[in-house]
Amino acid sequence: MRMNYKQRILAAIEGKTIDHVPLTTWCFGFPAPQHLRWEREGREVTYWYSKRLEHIHTLPQSWTLEDDFKRAATWLSLGIDDILEVSVPWSVDSQASWNDSLIPAGEADKHPVRVREYETPAGKLRHAIRQTGENTGAGWVVQPDYVPLFEDYNIPRGIEHAVSSPADVPAVKYLYAPPNEKEKKWVADRMARVEKFAQQTGLFVQAWSAFGMDAAVWMTGSEGAIMMAMDAPEAFSELVEIVAETDYERTRLAVSQEGVDMVVQRGWYSSTDFWSPKLFEKFIYPHIVNLASLAHDHGKKFGYTITTGVEILGPRLADAGVDVLYFIDPVQDTISLEKAKELLGSRMTLVGGINSLTLASQNPPKIETDVRKALEILGSTRRFILHPIDAIFPDTPWEGVEQLIKTWEKYR
Repeated sequence: MRMNYKQRILAAIEGKTIDHVPLTTWCFGFPAPQHLRWEREGREVTYWYSKRLEHIHTLPQSWTLEDDFKRAATWLSLGIDDILEVSVPWSVDSQASWNDSLIPAGEADKHPVRVREYETPAGKLRHAIRQTGENTGAGWVVQPDYVPLFEDYNIPRGIEHAVSSPADVPAVKYLYAPPNEKEKKWVADRMARVEKFAQQTGLFVQAWSAFGMDAAVWMTGSEGAIMMAMDAPEAFSELVEIVAETDYERTRLAVSQEGVDMVVQRGWYSSTDFWSPKLFEKFIYPHIVNLASLAHDHGKKFGYTITTGVEILGPRLADAGVDVLYFIDPVQDTISLEKAKELLGSRMTLVGGINSLTLASQNPPKIETDVRKALEILGSTRRFILHPIDAIFPDTPWEGVEQLIKTWEKYR
């Protein structure tokens, strides 16, 4: 029996009989080939994105919900098991305010420095970031012309991170607060449109509802987070608890939506590249358990994203109740597909198997070999979703994606 896209994804998550291994992608500025593009307001939509990026990245072009639906419909026309994504917002307490300023190049740094200074009932915060202005290339996300609290650009460009000392921590609760009525209405309105389209097309819907340690690193910098965790563990625990409380409420809002099938937590900055297993257990693991339980109590699945250290942390993520692990990466991580199957294949659904760098290699035999190997090894678990890790980017050629699809169709 042929399944629809949602049925196939759910069967893969639950380890049930499946008509074939699903293939999904995340678009992060993917340059669509000419024959797959469309026009909006008289202009060609060249690069594809996803609503996973909403609220945390500045795109070089607008990306509407209608664009997201068109991207999904286009992938479906090619047989790909696309997924609709929703990013759950948070609120800023009404008692918090901020002021933006610019320090000219040469005064504090060779680059201009953008500054955002916050006033909260718990004190002031100052966030100063170099505006490096480099040309990242067409399609890539860009550094914004202000200093958002959460942004990957901030980490390596920080002159002064928002949380630079233990004394800064109490102010965070005013800047990363649970969704208020405005955000709840936004989610309800967004989900009404997303759910309608998902029902029409048979698509799976996942909501990004938790930042976890990513939020801590965004606010403190990577070195700052690690040093605070070791030198001021009580303050760092307070910071993590503030983040966890808002993550929990964002996730509670997501799982209360009828049309959401799975909630996902970011974990790019929670891997062994940053944290020892001991610190992971102390600061990260308990909150994953809480969010997974919340999702399961509402009949939803729980996904987690981490790209390195899977051999060490993967079993603990399974213990915590993670249903879907993004990603099993044969390029960035040291775990083999065989080892991933042995450790995790019966415990959670594994996503990945091929890196987007391989798609960019202009090497069709290599792409075919990697796809076939992933399908043979991980596909046999019935809990595997093929996915180029972690997205297809502006430098991912259509020829590589086309080869991926053809090989998947051949061996799935």
